[in-house]
Amino acid sequence: MAKCKRDLSCDIVFFDQFHYACAIPIKVDRMTPNPRQLELLEQVRACRSVSLEALAASFKVTLQTVRRDVRLLSDAGLLARFHGGARAPNATTENIAYRQRRLLNEAAKQRIARAVAKAVPEGCSMIINIGTTTEAIARELLHHKGLRVITNNLNVAAILSGNVNCELIVAGGVVRSSDGGIVGEATVDFIRQFKVDIGLIGISGIEADGSLRDFDYREVKVAQTIIAHSREVWLAADHSKFGRPAMVELAHLSQLGMLFTDAAPPSPFPALLSEAGVACSVAS
Repeated sequence: MAKCKRDLSCDIVFFDQFHYACAIPIKVDRMTPNPRQLELLEQVRACRSVSLEALAASFKVTLQTVRRDVRLLSDAGLLARFHGGARAPNATTENIAYRQRRLLNEAAKQRIARAVAKAVPEGCSMIINIGTTTEAIARELLHHKGLRVITNNLNVAAILSGNVNCELIVAGGVVRSSDGGIVGEATVDFIRQFKVDIGLIGISGIEADGSLRDFDYREVKVAQTIIAHSREVWLAADHSKFGRPAMVELAHLSQLGMLFTDAAPPSPFPALLSEAGVACSVAS
């Protein structure tokens, strides 16, 4: 039986190594974009900067409706407003809130998840890290047999606990209340004990120089350890991650074996992938 104790002041659960984590409530942002707002976000991210008039025409709604949508999305930190338009946020220091990340590009993440699950052989060992895409992949692995999965993601652990044919090991460390990620030096030390067949990671951004980037240096340290202790490294990243900036460098494309995405990567990424010898799987 896993032993845990709750710190009621911050909703963090501490747990013993090799035991399942207890379920914890995750603190999330209250703003949940509706389908039109999600499409608006996609358009702004794709174009980098769009006028309100163009958005109103694209969605066949009034300027007043677009202004309201843009204001709400700006207040939630998902985009930036300027006079007469909206642009993608340039912040490199803080990620989009977990609840919004779960909804953004949800269909794309599901396609990627199915492609990854199809490529994962039964009876292999894996480390799965933090991210909404890796959580989608965990759902697609529920019927795999003989897996041994190590994770520093409480959400992945909760999902895969439903697979009776999977041995699940949850890393120790500090639990981020924002998204259930487990980070810190204890997590790094824990993962160093293993050498697995596949290290499956998500990422916040891939810049034009081929660097893989994220926002939390503690999460990055764990991901770097996962890469070092995996015989093969797979990256799952939807199309919005290409060209997206983030503050902390995690690794380089050349350290990957496989990239799973949902659309053909834009220039200059095909050349970078080819030069690095990274196989790219585009989920249809």
